[in-house]
Amino acid sequence: MANIFPRGSNILPIKIVVCALVLVNAISLGMWYYFTPKYTRVGYQPAQPVPFPHDVHVAQLGMDCRYCHSFVEVAAHSNIPTTQTCMNCHTQVQRDNPKLAPLRDSWATGKPMEWVQIHKTSDFVYFNHSAHVNRGVSCVSCHGKVNEMPVVFHDQPHSMDWCLNCHRNPKSALRPLNQITNLNWKPEDEDAQKFVASFGKPENSGDRDFSKAKLSQDEIGSVLLNKWHINPPDKNCAGCHR
Repeated sequence: MANIFPRGSNILPIKIVVCALVLVNAISLGMWYYFTPKYTRVGYQPAQPVPFPHDVHVAQLGMDCRYCHSFVEVAAHSNIPTTQTCMNCHTQVQRDNPKLAPLRDSWATGKPMEWVQIHKTSDFVYFNHSAHVNRGVSCVSCHGKVNEMPVVFHDQPHSMDWCLNCHRNPKSALRPLNQITNLNWKPEDEDAQKFVASFGKPENSGDRDFSKAKLSQDEIGSVLLNKWHINPPDKNCAGCHR
């Protein structure tokens, strides 16, 4: 009697098992890499040529983020501060501190400081800093409480899913423009009466007495969303991939 199946079918179950194991391992490795901080860079905290304590400069000395990152309101890319920016203070303040020797060498030779960039958007992604900060998105939304960091680290994943979550619910991240670099700002700190006078009332607020009221993030965000006609791309790939 002739065989119904060819001889090669005898090893078919082994092939199926091997392929299944390869597939499962590939999926596991993919998830291990692409769904962990190793890929998203969360927690990345490189050593810098000069230790720069953001908590001292921002929280203690009250320096505004825009003093060092001066292009953030007008350019797509935020700038890393130049040696000149640092030396505006350090020609007088702690001028002989040995930790600042690389900075003084840079100043004397004209060779730029080789800072290690922590936050870097992939080349295939378009991100415009000025478009975000000029429409109420604070530095803290993407970079965390830098004012509390002795050494800056990568705080948020900056993944596609993370960005889309904000684009689909932008009111959760919006605040008045004068609070963009106030990393300690909270919605309840906002003077409700002044806010309403500047931007209008939240929907369905009726006869609410705003002289005594506290506003929620949802109320503030909703008002600013409508006032500034904010409509970030969340379905069109070309919004971020150009």
